[in-house]
Amino acid sequence: MRKTIVTRRAKAAQIDADHLSEAELLRLARQNDGAAFRTIMQRHNRRLYRVARSVLGSDSDAEDAVQEAYLRAFVGLADFRGGSSLATWLTRIVVNEAIGRLRRRRPTLDLTILDSESRDMSQVILFPLTANADPERAAAQREIRRLLERAIDELPKQFRVVFVMRAIEEMSIEETANLLGIREETVKTRLHRARRLLRESLDQRLKPALMDTFPFDGARCERLTRTVLQRLTGTARPAPVPRSPGSRA
Repeated sequence: MRKTIVTRRAKAAQIDADHLSEAELLRLARQNDGAAFRTIMQRHNRRLYRVARSVLGSDSDAEDAVQEAYLRAFVGLADFRGGSSLATWLTRIVVNEAIGRLRRRRPTLDLTILDSESRDMSQVILFPLTANADPERAAAQREIRRLLERAIDELPKQFRVVFVMRAIEEMSIEETANLLGIREETVKTRLHRARRLLRESLDQRLKPALMDTFPFDGARCERLTRTVLQRLTGTARPAPVPRSPGSRA
């Protein structure tokens, strides 16, 4: 009976937190409010997962990177001064975490690849589409999404990261450039080349499916959120987020 009451209270707290503004959520999160932590994660899980995956190219690695990024962010909430949006601040932490994992995974990798012009303009995969509509529309939509995901995965890394940020997550040119530490013109060039590789015509025809690529919700979203909350209540604490010189967030 007591467990049922606690569960109901937790659900009520979650419903309340869902309607709070970012400033209110941050205030509660700084007080270690579990419902606030949960709401922040559920609002940002998909965006952060997509960005991490665009860098790491792996579902499991991306989930791990997002989890660690959340822990670092929540421990370092006192350092967040609101110089950028919470989404931008969290994305910056995820990008740094993902690149750090890439470096540890491949010690000899020259990370300037993220800021270099690739000469590898590989051929675009031609998707097997038919003129006749499939009666199982939902199944066809899922298959199209999988094809798109594979094509995006095969983009050169620097193009893939920009494409995910700009075309899928719809971040601005300025935000993308700031997060990756590159010029705005470079962002525009890479997006253009990525779209060329994926074929403009295909991009237009499959735009509804494109916006649903790399889903991160349901059980996976809940599992990551629950794991972070459990780790926050444990004794082990990750190191605070390292702040770069001159950083306001």
